Amino acid sequence: MKTSDNLPEKTQKAGAKTSDIGILGGTFDPIHLGHINPAKELLRWLGLKELVLMPAAIPPHKAGTSASARQRADMVKLVCGQEKVFHCDERELKRAATSYTLATLLEIKKEHPHQRIFFIIGMDSLFTFTRWHKWQEILTLCHLVVNTRPGYETADMPADTRQLLARHQVTDVGALKQSMAGHIILAPESRWDISSTGIRQQLKSGEDCRHLLPAPVLTYIRQHNLYR
Repeated sequence: MKTSDNLPEKTQKAGAKTSDIGILGGTFDPIHLGHINPAKELLRWLGLKELVLMPAAIPPHKAGTSASARQRADMVKLVCGQEKVFHCDERELKRAATSYTLATLLEIKKEHPHQRIFFIIGMDSLFTFTRWHKWQEILTLCHLVVNTRPGYETADMPADTRQLLARHQVTDVGALKQSMAGHIILAPESRWDISSTGIRQQLKSGEDCRHLLPAPVLTYIRQHNLYR
């Protein structure tokens, strides 16, 4: 199945009930093994057949990106070409205005009203989730799956995040599939603790990043002289 500007082809058929939709959004500046390997682990854990990678255009909580939107999407598509379980959705890159998660989920839910959406975020995003634009409405459209990693301990959670989990957390994947939306689950901790910020710094310093990036992405970065 080829990558497309939106969701995978088999989820686009009107009225078709297919598998649940998993979405991993991010700036992907650049996309790296710290995104890819935990995503594949989550696919198996959630029982999903595929995952949508959604490059963000102008994230409200970030000042900007180093690579352009087109370059970041190109790098994601290179990964999708290697890993057939991934598909690229570019809808957020086509928005002229600030990109809000709620707007994206409303679009997807309108297109696929009968499919369950698993929206994957990092633990850092969970810590700030109650400051997201209309976060309560987000939870009416999807389940949140939280990618846990070292450095973000539950003991350090803000009080409002603790209250959020008290109301919405489940501990079993099966419980997610009993309803269409509204739950939060913490995924098993990933051993892939890699950051795009760290990779950009290493690339700028001329360090070897072959163990952190897929080969086609590293080649693309070199060809376009990114992160120098």
